[in-house]
Amino acid sequence: MSTVGETVAEMVQYVFPEYAGAPGQIYGGRMMEWIATAGTLAASRVARGPVALGAMDDIDFLHPVRVGEIAILRARVEWIGRTSLEVGVRVYSERPATGERHLTLSSHLAFVAIDEAGRPRPVGARIEPADDRERAVTETARARREARRARLASRAERAREVRDETAGSRWRFEASRFVFPEDALHGNLMFAGKLLLIVDEAAGILAVRYARAPLATASMDALEFYAPIRVGDIVTLHGALNRVGTRSMEIGLKVLAEAPLTGEVCHTCTAYLTFVKLRSAAGDGLPPLTPATPVEQRHGEAVEKRHAARLERVRRLRESLATETAW
Repeated sequence: MSTVGETVAEMVQYVFPEYAGAPGQIYGGRMMEWIATAGTLAASRVARGPVALGAMDDIDFLHPVRVGEIAILRARVEWIGRTSLEVGVRVYSERPATGERHLTLSSHLAFVAIDEAGRPRPVGARIEPADDRERAVTETARARREARRARLASRAERAREVRDETAGSRWRFEASRFVFPEDALHGNLMFAGKLLLIVDEAAGILAVRYARAPLATASMDALEFYAPIRVGDIVTLHGALNRVGTRSMEIGLKVLAEAPLTGEVCHTCTAYLTFVKLRSAAGDGLPPLTPATPVEQRHGEAVEKRHAARLERVRRLRESLATETAW
């Protein structure tokens, strides 16, 4: 039986120019891939075998990680169920010349232990909190898991929602690609980190086409996986520009997995990403977008609610992290 602290796995990456997205700083999709990788390291060690990402909570980039800096990802298992594990991941940026560190983001992921066939299997390990602080961590993780279970109660129904909801949007994006063996980590299941990488890339293409200016990924809202993606499947992404503010915009992306030999299509997940125009970019802000088509007008109220929730979420996150100790 392990304490929370004993499950910590650290992953250190030098940020080379090849990892850059916005000028001089890391590509958001690459960081999402690293977060999934670090979380998988911690979860698979405790589960003593392969795990698959089932859900990811909100990701908010609080501080940029620049080219030439060191990214330090620390992941820890915070709660264990019968077949699932709740994992927290924190990312720090470090300047090699001074050793100065900044907390870049804090995220939480839910993993499922799987067997060789990709089916859920029991996790034999358990967490024993070392003190009151760790006890609070495990209780918070358990509460997150219960809230997520309620959202996933309609997983089978959501997996059947394959309609292209971007039809009618003036600013939309569609792309398809095969899933190759190098996209998998365990068996024939696509590694979620690879999927997050291409999701951010697709959303970023649409965002920069509209802005015609350097952008950076600011956040990705929580997402759940409704159906797996397997090697040999065709992944299709339908994206649309939902909202444009003064310097930020929201892109929504639906991910579909198609079995090419049968034509069966499943809704894998839906992601909402926010991009911001860099302060160093020319011009004052982004060109305004006024909803004009029926589909753009229909999504208006939901988009504004997500934007307001996002602002409040970041405010609370900054406040909570300001008083927490590093781990």
